[in-house]
Amino acid sequence: MKTVLITGASSGIGAAIATRLVDDGWRVYAGARRTDRMKGLAANGAIPLALDVTDDASMEAAVDAIRAGSGHLDALINNAGYGTYGSLEETPLPEGRRQFDVNVFGVARLTQLVLPMMRERREGAIVNITSIGGKIYGPFGSWYHASKFAVEGMSDCLRLELRSFGIRVIVIEPGAIRTEWASIARDGLLAASGSGPYAESARAQARLLGSVDTSRMVAPPEAVASVVAKALAARNPRPRYTAAGGAAPLLFFRKILSDRMFDRFMGLVMRHAV
Repeated sequence: MKTVLITGASSGIGAAIATRLVDDGWRVYAGARRTDRMKGLAANGAIPLALDVTDDASMEAAVDAIRAGSGHLDALINNAGYGTYGSLEETPLPEGRRQFDVNVFGVARLTQLVLPMMRERREGAIVNITSIGGKIYGPFGSWYHASKFAVEGMSDCLRLELRSFGIRVIVIEPGAIRTEWASIARDGLLAASGSGPYAESARAQARLLGSVDTSRMVAPPEAVASVVAKALAARNPRPRYTAAGGAAPLLFFRKILSDRMFDRFMGLVMRHAV
């Protein structure tokens, strides 16, 4: 039976991926800090693991548990993450460091820990859930976008490093997905920049983030799970997959527009929200 470890599996995209892969016949280790929220996954056949991607001891214990329980790991899905929003000027540096601890260094360290198991068998897959935010940008998301751009670059380098070992590296780039992410980002944005010199623009951006629950473009997390399942099942998966929520058209516009034209495009989006 193929074995997978999924981070951030207690809700949203991670929970949807765990559910889909259990249904597809995988042995699923569902990792998250909030293990109490994974009772439903456990009832469906997933194996909950206490896992904090900012705690080295927690990550080591999780990988040891998989090695003891299954003896191998076929796929790691680095999904855990969140979005720090606020003007760069007003966001404290410790929060920027925490953003990178979760979104970048957690991905890197857990990958380091699982690779020996994969190299021994000369097969496996590292799946990094990034975002269209790793290719496009917007105001007040400097720390979040920087972290996702970093994982995109890290994934490209890792893909070349691991090719000779038969280990695939796959990037999944979701668009707007209906999860807790937007509300957390919105609340952080208003706390950091909802008053003061950036208040007017910050409140407009907060309205955009708040529209996630009503926008027709926003997709359910199961749409991302389907793309992940497709990539894992492919004999020769692509390096990157877009995943719902308007991802494909937005990335197309970013590709064809110059930086200045894309700046104007984002300005129009912001003005529409005012």
